[in-house]
Amino acid sequence: MKLKLTLFFAAFLLVADALADEPNFTYRRGSIYSLMIGHRDLPFAQEIEDAFNAMPVPDKYNDHGLGKKIFYTDEKKLKIKDEASHRGFRIDMASDKEKMTDFDLFLQKQGIASRLVAKWFGRKKTDGVCNMQLVQERGYNNASEVDKRVAELSVRKDALLMDAGEELIGSTFVLVNDIRYFDRSTISSAVGGALSATINIYNASQGKNTFDQENLGTMLKTIKGFNVKIKTYLYQLVWDDEASGLFYKDIYTEQPDETKRSNFENNRGRFALIYLGMQESSGKDVSFMGINESEPQLMVRKACQRALDENVANLQRNFEVFKIKSPLLDVEPLRCEIGKKEGVTENSRFEVLEISENEQGHIEYKRKGVIRPVKGQIWDNRFMAAEENAEGANLGSTTFEIVSGKDFYPGMLVREIK
Repeated sequence: MKLKLTLFFAAFLLVADALADEPNFTYRRGSIYSLMIGHRDLPFAQEIEDAFNAMPVPDKYNDHGLGKKIFYTDEKKLKIKDEASHRGFRIDMASDKEKMTDFDLFLQKQGIASRLVAKWFGRKKTDGVCNMQLVQERGYNNASEVDKRVAELSVRKDALLMDAGEELIGSTFVLVNDIRYFDRSTISSAVGGALSATINIYNASQGKNTFDQENLGTMLKTIKGFNVKIKTYLYQLVWDDEASGLFYKDIYTEQPDETKRSNFENNRGRFALIYLGMQESSGKDVSFMGINESEPQLMVRKACQRALDENVANLQRNFEVFKIKSPLLDVEPLRCEIGKKEGVTENSRFEVLEISENEQGHIEYKRKGVIRPVKGQIWDNRFMAAEENAEGANLGSTTFEIVSGKDFYPGMLVREIK
């Protein structure tokens, strides 16, 4: 064991030097299937669908989409019946349908959990043939140079990275988005009238007879316009000993096998999703500055993208397993490629994580310090922030300062803490 640890730390120091000169490394990501519940009978349904189809998954995750992004339901309003008691509830394995919510029944009917597993193993529906290509690919592509060096020195060699790839299966998430147009026309009129009165009073006090129509128009433009509210429901794929044992023993095959093909079809319900929680966007004002009036579809896209990003950021903050880890790009100054889209504010705090190997030979992360964003140096990476000339939109990364810890180096990972 002492020899193994000595080799590990020797490799670690060598890699630290290598990473300092190589900012374009990769790191492990979770995977997401983001889908939307469509409502054909609601206002702006088609425009919202078009906007959602154009939105990529959050860029700190792998895209684990199953092809179809929009599903339709006749329900006017889908509900989670009891948020507190339902959290942690497994669907697809559930036998009591009375306890299942509208979303659970929908996901069960679509067979989402089993389809996510099938995609991980490239399973062919016709003959049941599987492969490890995607598991290994994401294991290698999302492994940092530190992981690779440790694997080279480990007795288990490439098996270590294959294990890392399999661990990614359990970090597969489903985002179910219920998006609806929010009518602000009445509110906008009231606010507009109040602003006009306020400006008239101010001008009168300054001895002016008229108010600045151009400024008023600009102010109203940021208040009026298209707006949406989104409820985002977060689920996680269950990949435990029972699920993996079933798959490898009774389903996985690299040659056509009718028995194993049938085993998968007959056991789809034994693969499960677990409900973590829901986040609703605030429906707050979105500025449409920088969007040409002849491109109304961009207004819809911007409103939807901003609301969804807000939900994802809050879900990351509230659920430990869903938190992203992002690498330090540099240490003089400390820079990381996250920003306002991920919910970074002046009050945010992040732990700095170093990669290590535990006694079982698996990779784990240990806190080496805490950092915080520098005021005025937070990157605004939200959709179309540059077009609206938002503060910080041209930074390219967020700059941090040290709260505690030392000896940070590029490639160490940062993760938000409460």
